[in-house]
Amino acid sequence: MHSATLAINEAIQKRKASGEEVLHLGFGEAGLPVPEFISKVLQEAAIQNSYGAVVGSVAAREAGAGWFTRRGISTTADQIVFAPGSKALLFAAIAVLPGDLILARPSWVSYAAQAALLNKPVIDVPIPAEAGGIPDPALLEDVIQRALEAGRKPGILLLTVPDNPTGTVAGEAAVKELCAIAEKYSLAIISDEIYGEVVHNGTAPSAARYLEERTIITTGLSKSLALGGWRIGFARVPHNEWGDQVLQDIIGVASEVWSSLAAPMQAAAAYILDEPDEVREHIATSTALHSKVANAVYNEFIAAGATCRKPEAGFYIYPDFEPVRSTLARKGVHTSADLAATLLDRHGVGVLAGEAFGDDPVGLRARVATSLLYGTTAEERWEALQSPDPLQLPWIAKSLDHLRRALTELTAE
Repeated sequence: MHSATLAINEAIQKRKASGEEVLHLGFGEAGLPVPEFISKVLQEAAIQNSYGAVVGSVAAREAGAGWFTRRGISTTADQIVFAPGSKALLFAAIAVLPGDLILARPSWVSYAAQAALLNKPVIDVPIPAEAGGIPDPALLEDVIQRALEAGRKPGILLLTVPDNPTGTVAGEAAVKELCAIAEKYSLAIISDEIYGEVVHNGTAPSAARYLEERTIITTGLSKSLALGGWRIGFARVPHNEWGDQVLQDIIGVASEVWSSLAAPMQAAAAYILDEPDEVREHIATSTALHSKVANAVYNEFIAAGATCRKPEAGFYIYPDFEPVRSTLARKGVHTSADLAATLLDRHGVGVLAGEAFGDDPVGLRARVATSLLYGTTAEERWEALQSPDPLQLPWIAKSLDHLRRALTELTAE
């Protein structure tokens, strides 16, 4: 089964290569160039070609431990494991933890797909009205009780804070309440925090602050520093009897599947996670750009009659066209798949149907990624990053105009 996000990226790239004008809002790549101060570290480390420790180098793990500790989650190097992307670590954690996987609906496409590869049952719980990434705390306990009565074995609660696909951040109180429920039912928590460094204002809450002894945190550098192609992921596991065993089990998976993160990437990770000023400043500048463009795209969907949660982190929005369902129905649009297909085929706008994220197929919702609007060349992306008003840059303004025309035509009576 091909990942829906990767599939749409490949399909749109193929259309663009054939000469079609397509506005690419379907792929969650951070869309920014690599700063020279980071690429230089990788270049200097390129001669490191030996196999390393499965968990990662001492330098990388110490840097990762310091990174978590500076965020208020005291950590030592022996609690850290690196991998080629956080996706690998998510898969390993889901594989080694017992019990059914509890997922928010909608949630990132790969969680349920990974569970399916592992033949692990999934228990879906709708997200709360105010934010995605978490099961609604008001619904979760009842769902768990009904699952237990049906003979199921809920064992893992997966949280995404901040969230993909909705681009929102779950509130502190909600995360705390979910942790209390997890503790009551002896659930393990996997907290996917890969968007934690790109919150538009403030910071995101972490389950590790409320149930540290049962929480595994996964994260990486693909979103905060646009290093998706470098595949640098890392995880923090609790240092107790349960956590030590989970870490050994994850290492067992890693040793047989990916061996270790590439040594040059570990050198880059050690440098980045030590957080020199230039790295902090670059992330802050990138986050400001994400916020400006995501909010501009959000405004276009609101103007077209959709409802949508306001973006709070990263570069996603999750519009709902329910208010204009009758208009869309007259054009043959009845499901999220219809919506995505119509936008792409008739209007040259690529989005990902809500159905791909486990949402109700009849819902008229889609995940919209805004980060590929920054430019098609490194020069354009650097200019977008450095511009005080990126929305006025010709290529971004042109993309917003394309979107505005497409949405106007889509929702016209």
